[in-house]
Amino acid sequence: MRLKGKVALVTGGNKGIGAAVVRRFASEGAKVWSGDILTDKTNELSDNLANDKGNIFHETLDVTSLTSWEILINKIVDETGKIDILINNAGIYERRSIEETTEEQFDKMLAVNTKGPFIGIKLALDALKASGNASIVNLSSTAGLRGSFAVHYGASKGALRLMTKSIASKYAKDGIRCNSVHPGPIDTEMGHTAVPPDQLRDRLYERIPMGRFGTAEEVANVILFLASDESSFVTGSEVVVDGGATSK
Repeated sequence: MRLKGKVALVTGGNKGIGAAVVRRFASEGAKVWSGDILTDKTNELSDNLANDKGNIFHETLDVTSLTSWEILINKIVDETGKIDILINNAGIYERRSIEETTEEQFDKMLAVNTKGPFIGIKLALDALKASGNASIVNLSSTAGLRGSFAVHYGASKGALRLMTKSIASKYAKDGIRCNSVHPGPIDTEMGHTAVPPDQLRDRLYERIPMGRFGTAEEVANVILFLASDESSFVTGSEVVVDGGATSK
């Protein structure tokens, strides 16, 4: 099992890519905490919570709140003494141009998508150092690599990309690796929110060499590699999962 004995915290772990990551990690032997602001009614992990031999734990987490982070990290450390893997997956999306975006909407986007990972990494550093062999994976986006119609979303994900490189450079000697994953169009609720209306979707498919959306499980497989010891010499990297869309 590729994550046997590992302790993982996945933010936004109740739906979409996050839920796929939680399930994948648990299947590979990790003890996984899913930190999410969503209620049980929207929890895609409900069945797994009962069926996965006690390897999956759901806790409430508001990634914009320092106190919320402190409570969850302290709980995990009190029980396990460390955090081996931190997956900053929680995120929001709105399709708005700069003219349509208010200051409040801009601030909220960066609070969740950029400040959230910043707080989490900052507060988890001691627990990650205690691991001696830790991995942080930040979920950015292809919108963080090139211009995006949704200016506040692109800004939040581009900032996360560069934060990843700063963390990787600073903490490599402490046994902490940090990489970013950049999904393109993915077949999740958020993924479908991010694409144009149905009548334009075929045109989007034409711009993806593989001719389809990716799946949450395909992204989770990449994250698993970066979280595992198989990627022990990989840090500060950005991995694109977009069916070749950014190759054109």
